[in-house]
Amino acid sequence: MADVPILGLDKDHREAAGRLLTSFFDDYERSIPDRPLVPEVDRDVLAGLLANPFPDKGLGVEGLFREINEKILPNSTTVAHPRFLAYVLGPPNGIAPYAEAIAATINQNCNFSQLSPAASVVERAVITWLGGLFGYDERSGGILTGGGSIATLNALTTALHARLPGFREQGLQNSGPQLVVYTSVEAHRCVDKAAALLGLGTDNVRHIPTDDHFRMRVDALEDAIRADRAAGREPFCVVATPGTVTSGSIDPIDAIADVCEREELWLHLDGAYGALFVLSERKREAFAACTRADSIALDPHKLLFTPLEAGCLLVRDRSLLAKAYAFSSSYLTVEEDPLMLDYMNYGPQLSRSFKALKVWSALQAFGVDAFREAVDHMLDLAQYMADLIKADPGLELMTPVSLTAVCFRIKDASAADHTAVLAELIEEGTALLGPACLDGRQGMRACITNYRTTRDDIELIVDRLSEIARRRPATDTPETTL
Repeated sequence: MADVPILGLDKDHREAAGRLLTSFFDDYERSIPDRPLVPEVDRDVLAGLLANPFPDKGLGVEGLFREINEKILPNSTTVAHPRFLAYVLGPPNGIAPYAEAIAATINQNCNFSQLSPAASVVERAVITWLGGLFGYDERSGGILTGGGSIATLNALTTALHARLPGFREQGLQNSGPQLVVYTSVEAHRCVDKAAALLGLGTDNVRHIPTDDHFRMRVDALEDAIRADRAAGREPFCVVATPGTVTSGSIDPIDAIADVCEREELWLHLDGAYGALFVLSERKREAFAACTRADSIALDPHKLLFTPLEAGCLLVRDRSLLAKAYAFSSSYLTVEEDPLMLDYMNYGPQLSRSFKALKVWSALQAFGVDAFREAVDHMLDLAQYMADLIKADPGLELMTPVSLTAVCFRIKDASAADHTAVLAELIEEGTALLGPACLDGRQGMRACITNYRTTRDDIELIVDRLSEIARRRPATDTPETTL
């Protein structure tokens, strides 16, 4: 047998690694419901991971898996737990670990097609399917990213290149008017971060007030645009949200698109949380106007249950991506191919992992209908939770449920009370929920983006919250602790 490369595994070690990995997958899958939501962190172990030098002589396959099982896994959060509901973060789908292993094995660099011909076509197929969900036609395109925040950053970069003919050469180093971005007070912080990174400045981000359902007010948007034009500034982009991260509220996309068309503004949609609810027949109409957007950010690592990382930017006119990101290099010159795309021309990265494989694999393995069913299941659970809360005298909804974010309060409880309840639920292993602040009112939030969650889980959580609410004395004021 030929000598094994210095960083390779021989047949016996490959078999051992495969056996140990399969065992890890199986053991973890079976243990998920019984694992702690948040680990009781062993700080000595973690300090050792930081302080101890890497060995000169390796631990080998068996030793490595022992380290993982004894040190890494016990100090990791169980994001797949069915009552992990604090964030917009679901568990990976069942085929994902295998797709990830294959992607790592063939290690395609998804920058230009010569290095990754099949990967280029797979990513193009995924982007085409995602764009089709929103009615984008053959002129559209996009790229898979690390997440929705990067997708929004890339979208604003593309918008700047489309707005300013000399932006590539001059950037913002000119005497032109200040550019202004508009979004709602309920928007994700990625809009402010993008403005900061691109040199627009957070002072030039307008946070538009919302209505009583936490949707951007179109009249206030129009007022802000008029005021900025009168002050000599240049409005250039509106970022609307089809599914805000706190309440799941859907901005009035159609009316906002009308404003953008009339004012000649780029319309970007931060759909990282909400956009893929378009998979549900019952929500499709609410997202119909998304087709009018110039760009859309969304996250397969949320509602397609792709393991991190897998975000996506869709652009209605893909030529604008190339205008922003294509640079020539003599050492990367290849002939254009009508079948394959060079994704180095569609985003800021050159070296890129094969993210598309894990998205493509899940859609192939389970079929689109399975994801539609999972989305509807989570929508049903959110409404079920809302109904249980409304029926309980000690609890109250903070806003109607639009998608799967359920924001609620214990009646007459203070902000400190709610913080204490969240900690109590974690400590006793009931659930990991998150805080919510809407219109200055503090409460709690369950975001159901977990296909493992069941009605029993929802009942357990609400029953426990009801018990906590009932133990409050009838004379409590909002300042009284629970």
